[in-house]
Amino acid sequence: MSTLTLPAIGFGTGSLHGGEAARLVESALHAGYRLIDSAFNYENEGAVGAAVRSGVVPREDVIVTSKLPGRHHAHDQALACIEESVYRTGLDHLDLYLIHWPNPARDQYVEAWQALIEARSRGLVREIGVSNFLPEHIDRLVTETGVTPAVNQIELHPYFPQAEQRAYDTAHGIVTQAWSPLGRANSLFTEPVLTEIAAAHGVGVPAVILAWHARLGVLPIPKASSPDRQRQNLAALEVTLTDAEMDAVATLARPDGRNKGQDPAVVEQL
Repeated sequence: MSTLTLPAIGFGTGSLHGGEAARLVESALHAGYRLIDSAFNYENEGAVGAAVRSGVVPREDVIVTSKLPGRHHAHDQALACIEESVYRTGLDHLDLYLIHWPNPARDQYVEAWQALIEARSRGLVREIGVSNFLPEHIDRLVTETGVTPAVNQIELHPYFPQAEQRAYDTAHGIVTQAWSPLGRANSLFTEPVLTEIAAAHGVGVPAVILAWHARLGVLPIPKASSPDRQRQNLAALEVTLTDAEMDAVATLARPDGRNKGQDPAVVEQL
């Protein structure tokens, strides 16, 4: 069982690079974020590490996350990739490391998981988890290694609330994190259900969506391209939706509301 304590919201860094990424991560830390989410494939681990090393907040107060790409699932490649992630950040360890996608057709995610377990035992990472894993993938990890992921990071927003996956994660003591929690700023922002709730609370629609995640017990990881938006997203934690409002948001769910049809059962990430 993981002993890792995670904050209620994290800061996503996908698509951020170089000096801009470092500045925005520093800004996020100033604003109060304490979980910074990166990945080997984001090509910004160095910028994230530079921001964390800047001393904005004590290193021990920050959860730094990265993720293993699909092309490096083979055991030895996975270990080398994790080492490279640590070197890129310039930190002495990473706090959370995830397998980015299961890549079931390639069928190497179990040996990748064994590499993450070894990396944890070597002190390269403090805790390990997965991203975009379905129940059958996690069941196999646990059956073959006896180790349950601490986290499962999945696409989750009002169009795609993932009730079954959330229930599975909760039953197994796995923290559910949400990527694209705001639906990639798609038509969610103009849904009358959400705009009406936002008006009732005197906040913007993004705050309503993030408050919805909080009520579900899900840890959202929104991106934000400005300090103002970073602060607004954090302030969403002060918004509490009523049961009736939660029921209203639930009406937005679609049979498959994925933004880009990225089904983990078939996606093969490089």
